[in-house]
Amino acid sequence: MNAVRAIFLRDFLVARSYRVALALDIVLGFLNLVLYYFISRTFGDAAPADLAGAPSYFAFAAVGIAMATVLNAAAGGVAVRIRQEQLTGTLEATVSQPVPVTGLASAMCGIPFVAAVVRASLYLLMGVLLLGLDFPEADWLGTALVLAISGIALSCLGIASAAMVIVVKRGDVVVALGVFALGIVSGAFFPVSVLPDWLEAIAKVMPPRFSFDGLRSALFEGSGWGTDVLVLAGFAVTLVPASLWAFAAAMRAARRAGTIAEY
Repeated sequence: MNAVRAIFLRDFLVARSYRVALALDIVLGFLNLVLYYFISRTFGDAAPADLAGAPSYFAFAAVGIAMATVLNAAAGGVAVRIRQEQLTGTLEATVSQPVPVTGLASAMCGIPFVAAVVRASLYLLMGVLLLGLDFPEADWLGTALVLAISGIALSCLGIASAAMVIVVKRGDVVVALGVFALGIVSGAFFPVSVLPDWLEAIAKVMPPRFSFDGLRSALFEGSGWGTDVLVLAGFAVTLVPASLWAFAAAMRAARRAGTIAEY
């Protein structure tokens, strides 16, 4: 745990040193909200039954943007951190320390996930204060549980992606494309019911879909999120150990080949 805390603190200090970048990132997220706000105003809203309880398309998309922020961090955060370590030449020094692979992966997940939850909360708060977003029926305990279990369950994608980056080096591009596609297909910006039938069937069993549905149920309806949390917990129990095994196997292969320092 000391090593995990040390890596977490290091990443926090590095992230804090880029204050302008952090501020611009938040501004960009807010501008994204504004874009969907005016799209909703321009074209009107679909039938509420199609929007998972959301009173308007803007409300539907705003929650999708917030959860997509968490998805991007959980599914791609570790891969990005590994790639940065490769480029700055610190990965070899980090993995040579007596830190278990599980601890290394967990620590590298920490800052991206915490930062994503803070950013998602800020986006929703700005939507409430500036764009008329409202959650009169929200279950805040359910919201916190959905966010927490989503971060754990979706981290399996990030850890597996990090394993690919270790092996193929430039896998971060594939990871970014994959995370974007997951968000689109899983209902980040429009209901999965508008997808072609064959793609809708795939979307309904994707882990992120339960995160989007669970968060919308918790915020707009105040109920119905329990099933999504249980399904996400099942994904976490089965997929996180498998992703940690893949990450450990990638580390062993890179050590044997002597390619950890390569980028």
